[in-house]
Amino acid sequence: MFVALIAGGVVAPFLVYPTFLMKVLCFALFASAFNLLLGFAGLLSFGHAAFFGASAYVCGYFCKVLGVPPELAILSGTLFAGLLGTLFGLLAIRRAGIYFAMITLALSQLVYFLELQLPFTGGEDGLQGIPRGHLLGFINLSNNWAMYYFVLAIFLAGFWLIHRTIHSPFGQVLKAIRENEPRAISLGYAVDRYKLLAFVLSSTLAGLAGATKALVFQLASLTDAHWHTSGEVVLMTLLGGLGTVLGPSVGALTIVGLENQLADKVGSWVTVIMGGIFVICVLLFRRGIVGELAALRLARRSGV
Repeated sequence: MFVALIAGGVVAPFLVYPTFLMKVLCFALFASAFNLLLGFAGLLSFGHAAFFGASAYVCGYFCKVLGVPPELAILSGTLFAGLLGTLFGLLAIRRAGIYFAMITLALSQLVYFLELQLPFTGGEDGLQGIPRGHLLGFINLSNNWAMYYFVLAIFLAGFWLIHRTIHSPFGQVLKAIRENEPRAISLGYAVDRYKLLAFVLSSTLAGLAGATKALVFQLASLTDAHWHTSGEVVLMTLLGGLGTVLGPSVGALTIVGLENQLADKVGSWVTVIMGGIFVICVLLFRRGIVGELAALRLARRSGV
């Protein structure tokens, strides 16, 4: 799978516009991070855009105002998202189900309000003109090709970490908590600690995606932290396949691709179309694209 991802990533910019691909990779990492929390720990967060957006602002500020190299700016934004995720997690994991989701949404809106009001964020205009700078001091990221392969490397590293986490003993415990939390508690697992670790890891990787996106588009905006972005990543995950490894990436490619193709043709009706796709997915493709394909493959094997 990793060989196929690397090969496809290397060849893709020769076939498709690199900036579009970079956006897909950023949202694919974001959706994969969210899937780690919902698909494997069973925790639905409506506030993941807070980490995505906050990390983008921190990365942009470090690059534009402090003149920090891009790799350190992305690392700073990622670490900030991890710290924010720790704070949110300590407050949110005390509740479960819809209460957990509402707490994360409320905390996310608080972050959105701060990003709107703080002087260095640029308010409604956002933080514009973020310089891409030079990676390691000599690779000019103003070159779209260099920037693309840098983003690809970040995505592959994040994807590998998520894959490794899912297939580790820690990941198996998360699945056990998702399936039957009382039984996991009876077996002696510190469930709240596992939930907190999953939340922090998910928020950190979401921050990595947000910081990378800010550098790609040289912009950190309120849209990144808006609750619509949280809803969009939920749609990507469900459409691609909740609880699958590749599903969120497929969902991100589908949603970003549709938005890119339809934005000039239907305007504001894009949101209506996305809502219709979500309804169809919930009614007809409960497992998502990748989940349904995997189920079909398993059924064929069983038939043989």
